[in-house]
Amino acid sequence: MHIESIKLINYRNYDKLDIKLNKKLNIFIGDNAQGKTNLLESIYICAFSKSYRAAKEKELIKIDKDKAYIGINVKRDFTDKFIEIKFEKNKTKRVRINRVEIDKISDLFGHLNVVLFSPEDLKLVKEGPSNRRIFLDTEISQIRPKYRYNINRYSKILKQRNNLLKSIQRNNKLKTIEVWDMQLAEVGSEIIKNRIEFIDRISEISKNIHYNITEGIEELELEYMPSFNIDCELSKNEIKDIFIEVLNRNLAKDIEKGTTEFGPHRDDIKININGLDAKIFGSQGQQRTAALSMKLAEVELVKSEIGEYPVLLLDDVLSELDIKRRKFLLSTFKDVQTIITSTEDIDVLDIHKKDKKVFYVSKGNIVNI
Repeated sequence: MHIESIKLINYRNYDKLDIKLNKKLNIFIGDNAQGKTNLLESIYICAFSKSYRAAKEKELIKIDKDKAYIGINVKRDFTDKFIEIKFEKNKTKRVRINRVEIDKISDLFGHLNVVLFSPEDLKLVKEGPSNRRIFLDTEISQIRPKYRYNINRYSKILKQRNNLLKSIQRNNKLKTIEVWDMQLAEVGSEIIKNRIEFIDRISEISKNIHYNITEGIEELELEYMPSFNIDCELSKNEIKDIFIEVLNRNLAKDIEKGTTEFGPHRDDIKININGLDAKIFGSQGQQRTAALSMKLAEVELVKSEIGEYPVLLLDDVLSELDIKRRKFLLSTFKDVQTIITSTEDIDVLDIHKKDKKVFYVSKGNIVNI
């Protein structure tokens, strides 16, 4: 899988852009705030339907314009895809695949697979559990399109249950709490089961990658930490029954706090290096290497799942890694289309000398050298 071309109109700081990419390595160089990350963001949106940076879609439209457009040609082993997304102020975005408008945003997932590694991902190990839940939800959605639907549905049910808890707190009436508990457990148990399976698979891959990066000195282990005790070998229905029991047992506390204390929205991943919690005991270098191993493991996992490598997006992270880790990253995935942004002509330019394109970015203009 690779992106053949990208077209942008009135997107962020781009008036109009139409470029063709190399099948392997593409490097975009320029100062900060010139549009490098905007380009990667547009690719990410065509894979996941939303930005990893903007809180509101209207931010994606160029200032003083009413509409914006992204068009990406994706070449795949069996079927090529032309993905188009049109944004208009105060209107819902429109998505087309091969000129046909889709009815549900979830229908977009799987047509373009990407793995993004940005400076924010370096916080994957040392920051709070919400970062690791985002990691889980983003990557599982690529290989299990229904998962994104379940996450959205779970969020809506959770919001309804929390609203009811606050209402019960005021009115002292239980009302329809059992109905919401059943729905929350039904969807939540499927999310939990998907996460168990994902962690089981990516843990082994990231362990091997980490072992190679550290030349056998460190052993990385990932452990799924659900918010309530369950055996990871349990079936979805067994997890559902336990979830309902937990909700019933903690109902009084939930009413008192006005929020649901247990469920997938409270899950976490424990990241161990040589048996110790990397968040607490890991050095900054160890934490960065663990984060890198986890993100690169996604590339191999997607390949094993769909039969093709995803597109790898590296947003200004190479400067955060030492030379050994840079070279490992790019030599390991030399057959993967990789799109890199950087503020400087770092030594990555010496890698894959023949099979690459280098672009210079300045104020929304891109020049290929």
